[in-house]
Amino acid sequence: MHSLTHRLAQHAIETRFDPIPNANLEAAKLLTLDTLAVAWAGADAPGCEDTHAMLKHEGGREDATAWAYGSRLPATAAAFINGMTAAAIEYDSIGLGVAVHSYIAELPAALAIAEREHATGREFLTALVLGCDITHRFGAAAAYPNRGFHYTATMGCFGAAAAAARLLKLDVEQTQHALGLAFLQAGGTQQANIQPSLAKRMLSAFAARAGVYAALLAQRGVTAPPDVIEGQFGFYKLYQPGDADKLTHELGKRFDNDQASIKLYPSCGCNHTAIDATLALAKQYDLKPGDVTAIEATITPYIQRIVGGEYDPSGDAQVAAQFNLKYSIACALVRRRLGLAEIQPDAARDPNIAAHMGKITLKVDDTQTGTRGPVELRMQTRTHGQVSCRVEDVAGSDGRLIAPEQVQDKFRECFAMGRYALSDARYTALKQRVEACRQIGDMAQLFAGD
Repeated sequence: MHSLTHRLAQHAIETRFDPIPNANLEAAKLLTLDTLAVAWAGADAPGCEDTHAMLKHEGGREDATAWAYGSRLPATAAAFINGMTAAAIEYDSIGLGVAVHSYIAELPAALAIAEREHATGREFLTALVLGCDITHRFGAAAAYPNRGFHYTATMGCFGAAAAAARLLKLDVEQTQHALGLAFLQAGGTQQANIQPSLAKRMLSAFAARAGVYAALLAQRGVTAPPDVIEGQFGFYKLYQPGDADKLTHELGKRFDNDQASIKLYPSCGCNHTAIDATLALAKQYDLKPGDVTAIEATITPYIQRIVGGEYDPSGDAQVAAQFNLKYSIACALVRRRLGLAEIQPDAARDPNIAAHMGKITLKVDDTQTGTRGPVELRMQTRTHGQVSCRVEDVAGSDGRLIAPEQVQDKFRECFAMGRYALSDARYTALKQRVEACRQIGDMAQLFAGD
């Protein structure tokens, strides 16, 4: 029997373009646009411009585009800064049923190598689908409970290495080494979630860079242990136990890159169900903040762990707002929305929002194992008595469809922000290139003119 690492390497290299269903290709293109959009909006988020400046100062080959800055950097550096800006405002796509965000690690890696190697659009799409498929499978196969390693950081490096290896046209043995070399760099802790800091937005960046670096090393003959997933000191023993059968079930027949939903709020996914419930009650009963005297939110242990702590915006206010459930509920109640304006430092420190956070009590239901739901919100009001709303999961995963116009509105808003805002005409041109990218002969031309 081949090792799990070998089987994933085979999948990454030997799977052809033709068997990939059109639905998976369309999902890859849509989520590419989503990831590019949030990276554009995140380009001037705290920490990102300084990181880009450092990478520019280091210099090197102009392999690939730093998307939202227009500069060109070595492939590893481009993967890093693009992975960081894509994660910076917590608006990137969210894995369905898993706590892993594949596109913010895999797209930066895939595009960096696709540009470097002048890959075709078909080659790029194939690599992206396979990289995201592998990362999502790691998340879906993970045993409960999460040990505290950050899933995107520790699992995303495998998908990034697989995508990069595919685009570098490595063979199966070289790709197995690339996966092993990626594991040797894997790291990332949820401590960055619960103690707000700018390091949180670098977790996907480390994974993207690790995958690119690993594939480039493997291309030059550097080797790695062959059993880095199930080995004695492999991923499953040291980081997070997992089900090998789930990891490889229908490998090459089913592609899980489409198991992601576009976020409607620039906030940690653990907040979304509570935001949905708050907005639903506010709309249904036309609640004014002063009408609500008490709020109780029943949440899962995982939600409590990630966003249930005390709110402290005195340091990195934006990150604090993105990773706090009480802020999310109070903000949605006061402002009737939680958009990009609501994660800016002034909003994060708004006393009108803070005044209502003391009304909120969190209650943990230890029988629940969900990462984003269910959440049951009960409000005590002056005019309607007690009202409640239960939300099972994030939009897109529980039968609640996200309207296409909501998606396009998000894209236009995001591309018009950041350090390098696009006009409507330039956004439309980039959107058309992504949608038609399987016809592109050289992915280095994707950002031409932008």
